[in-house]
Amino acid sequence: MVALFAVALMAMPSIAGAADHKLVLQISDNDPQKMNTVLNVAANVSRLYSEKGEEVDIKVVAFNAGLHMLRPDTSPVSERISNFSASMPNVAFQACNNTREAMAKKSGKDVPIFEFAEVVPAGVVSIIELNEQGYTIVRP
Repeated sequence: MVALFAVALMAMPSIAGAADHKLVLQISDNDPQKMNTVLNVAANVSRLYSEKGEEVDIKVVAFNAGLHMLRPDTSPVSERISNFSASMPNVAFQACNNTREAMAKKSGKDVPIFEFAEVVPAGVVSIIELNEQGYTIVRP
């Protein structure tokens, strides 16, 4: 009986900090329209679940040319994304370090990333691992 209870507890999501819904938004294009669409989707999903009294954890993962979204020197959505970071704590941004290193090698200089973004070793690997944790992946 105790063993069954332990197995049941391990199968349950953590009560503290567990979101009702989990979403990954992929951005891999240097396209301002797609970047704004990703931010629109994040805002709309966050707002709709908030209105329902449900929590949603949203991760925006940027890699390849989409990394420009998280670069203060090249982001076409820099003001909007900075406001997101300040006003929506349930939306987190991840920057692919593989892409960052490739861009730095090509340009011969460091590639800055917004301070609120988490630099992950590989954006695609992060997406795979988040999917394995139950996140739904959307590429608007």
